[in-house]
Amino acid sequence: MSAALDEAAGTLLSVWEAARERTTSRLSSAQLRAVMVVEQYDGINLRRLASLTDMLLSSASRLCDRLVAAGMLEREPGRHDRREISLHLTPAANRLLAELRADRRRRLALILAGMSAEGRVALLRGMREFDEVGRRDEATVAEDWPVLRPSGERISDPLAGLGATSRPGRPVAPRPPAEPVPPDEPPVVRTA
Repeated sequence: MSAALDEAAGTLLSVWEAARERTTSRLSSAQLRAVMVVEQYDGINLRRLASLTDMLLSSASRLCDRLVAAGMLEREPGRHDRREISLHLTPAANRLLAELRADRRRRLALILAGMSAEGRVALLRGMREFDEVGRRDEATVAEDWPVLRPSGERISDPLAGLGATSRPGRPVAPRPPAEPVPPDEPPVVRTA
């Protein structure tokens, strides 16, 4: 089952990548990821952005410098601490993300149009359940890949609780129950 899902996911990722390449030729993958995080957490500070994108603070700062120069981000003093800088998307960045999503949806609609109505309903039901379980269990496909909760909190051991040892010779530590995710809060995006 997981091999079949991996193959199908390859098709989905190719749709995502084609839309990203066409729409965001001005931004690197890291820049696009940062823009999407700032969209999700408007007013985020640089330290939190670095944490959510798993970057060094200095690297995130240089990335933001390039995004400001490209007209994608604006910086302003923080509301609570004037020494802290808040990051916000510009109208150009919002237009770029809207164009990216429209292109992805157009590409997906072409594929969905070739599916049966029953297949589309089953796909939607399965994807919603997959998303729910993935958020609840914080599942990953690669050891030591940083996984983030929608709140932006980093999960230390992504394989904990999967019924195996996380690393050879190290038993899986019990973990607390997952926090519920509000239905209107999107997950942190790892790729575009």
